[in-house]
Amino acid sequence: MSGNMLRLLRNICPRSRVVKTRAFSSSVIEISDEVQNALHHGKPVVALESTIVTHGMPHPNNLETALSVEKIIRDNGVVPATIGILKGKVRVGLTNTEMEYLADPATSVIKTSRRDFPGVLSLKLNGGTTVSGTMVVANLVGIKIFVTGGIGGVHYGVQETMDVSADLTELGRTPVTVISSGVKSILDIRKTLEYLETEGVAVATYGTSQEFPAFFTPHSGFKVPYNVTNPTQAAHFIEAHRAMNLHSGILIGVPIPESEGASAGETIQQAIESALLQAKEQNISGKDVTPFILDRVNAITGGASLQANICLIKNNAMVGSQIAYKLSKLIKSKKSQSHAATVTKHSHKEKADVVVIGGSIVDFYARVNSDNFQSNGATYPGGVAQSFGGVGRNLADGLSHLGVNAFFISAIGKDSHRAGFKAYCHHMNLGGVLEMEGHRTATYCAVLQKGGQLLFGIGDMDIHSQITPEYIQTFQSVIEGAKMLCIDGNMTPDAMRSALQIAQSKNVPVFFEPTDMYKANKPFQVNVGKFVTITTPNLNELRSMYKFLTGNLDSEHHGSFDDLPLNSLLMECILMCKVVTLHIPTVLVTLGKHGLALCQRHLAGTPNRGIPIKDGSYLTVDLYPVPKSKEPAKIISVSGAGDCLASAVISGFTRGRDLDLGIKQGLVAAQLSLTSHHAVPPSFSQRQIELTEDLIREMNCTRITDPSIQ
Repeated sequence: MSGNMLRLLRNICPRSRVVKTRAFSSSVIEISDEVQNALHHGKPVVALESTIVTHGMPHPNNLETALSVEKIIRDNGVVPATIGILKGKVRVGLTNTEMEYLADPATSVIKTSRRDFPGVLSLKLNGGTTVSGTMVVANLVGIKIFVTGGIGGVHYGVQETMDVSADLTELGRTPVTVISSGVKSILDIRKTLEYLETEGVAVATYGTSQEFPAFFTPHSGFKVPYNVTNPTQAAHFIEAHRAMNLHSGILIGVPIPESEGASAGETIQQAIESALLQAKEQNISGKDVTPFILDRVNAITGGASLQANICLIKNNAMVGSQIAYKLSKLIKSKKSQSHAATVTKHSHKEKADVVVIGGSIVDFYARVNSDNFQSNGATYPGGVAQSFGGVGRNLADGLSHLGVNAFFISAIGKDSHRAGFKAYCHHMNLGGVLEMEGHRTATYCAVLQKGGQLLFGIGDMDIHSQITPEYIQTFQSVIEGAKMLCIDGNMTPDAMRSALQIAQSKNVPVFFEPTDMYKANKPFQVNVGKFVTITTPNLNELRSMYKFLTGNLDSEHHGSFDDLPLNSLLMECILMCKVVTLHIPTVLVTLGKHGLALCQRHLAGTPNRGIPIKDGSYLTVDLYPVPKSKEPAKIISVSGAGDCLASAVISGFTRGRDLDLGIKQGLVAAQLSLTSHHAVPPSFSQRQIELTEDLIREMNCTRITDPSIQ
């Protein structure tokens, strides 16, 4: 391709260097739970396009192939994420039902490249994402590997038509690795490779040869600079590209297996030449060319081209998933090496009454000062404050203020927040806080209503995954010598399992703070006996626990606790705690303005203490009211109330006090926290939560025995 032609193509298809980002609107993109979970925990994921279903093959071969490809990927220990658009919503991780819908010839579907998203989404149409379109979405959600059949390229006669596939410019600006059988042989492969070079795309072949594949045949006659011979080499190739922070993509050409489909290559090539001539005679151009050619070639070859197409996409899925798996292992290995370089063995002489393991977070609170506001892009008057939080940090902070020797295990980044964090937490024992180069300290932004109630929060919590089992094990002696271990829901399941196993070996009681409804069921996932001693969920977190354990949720209520009748809340508590207390014997359910319900399981054989449970044990439910005499005149924030309550309960436990007294002090502590935008008020102290006789009487609990509630 001449220099003048390349410059002309650059003017027609200008390259845009964009920085990789995961920022996207959840109103536009929906990620399946399986894919979201895999991405969150760093598991390997492979993106798949949906045009193979909507435009690439006839029905029912399209659906059968798509499902087979997903199975191949799963069989290699990788999560498939087929990307498509249904009624204006981008879906990452299509279900079988959704793929059946898109595969149905009766379904109207738009072939969707980068340029088509505004139209398809705004008009709420269905879309099959092309290579370009799939790369855009994969990059937005953080998927590094994308498997397809073949990519588009430079068409013959480009001098007159300027017909260059958007796949090529996408590869030049989107950092996703595309695994394909090269470019389709209906295209000008020489010009395509030259164009990719101009775009700065790293191109390699997979196997021993550097000859670039031509879709239906392994042989194009054109060589590329590099080849990778196995998944491990490919993973290192991709990781080196990532380490350079290059904002372009990678193309790995995987030749069709000689034994399974390439033997028909000559026949297929003759059919392609015939189909190209027909397309020209019928004035077919643009994105309609490829579907037309493939359909005609399939007809001319009596289905041989379709079988070859199916063969190569399945082979690409095998290779791509193996590369994704190795890349995931490589990335985790590098993180572990970085982590290990930072971790030092800690003194076995360290002693603590309580060990707290959990999140350290920089909190931002944005309060709307208006009662009337909408999510419409407008700016509303309000206030923004910064503090330091994280459930684990809050517990350690509260315990330190109450005079408890609490040892805190967490992780922060060596970033702009580190100095502020250490200054703010100077009164705490931070001997277990890992400081990590190249990582961001966790941040959280809470959007509050005028009255301080939480509307929603946005969090960047990736660094919590660095609190690894190996790191926790360096503090084994500290945990074994403690009176209690406290863990929060920010821990990974593997880290939680490690901590629980250490505690279990020495019968150290375990306190679990659920953090939020999506993390509340983690202790039940780790399969380390029934070793959590006590937990403090709110009603939504309790619902999450119950649903995980039973698969059902019988609650009719899903709103604010304050808006629900107390009797309804207690009925729910009893229903759910009959199940949850079989796993965690003491559950303190916070009920907002209604107070707290202490739900305890008592072993079988105890005299009739309460409500029967199916295993022969009994459940007691005691309702503790909020102390009206301590209600603040103005509520600043409710975000730290539960953590201050928990700190007081744990403090009482370490001092050998009765749980009844600890709960009452905890309710007073929770009221104090409402007056500060700090999760734990700086003035918080043991003196502030000491109880008078009047307060003790005011907060005396009521045993729930009403048969209508049972």
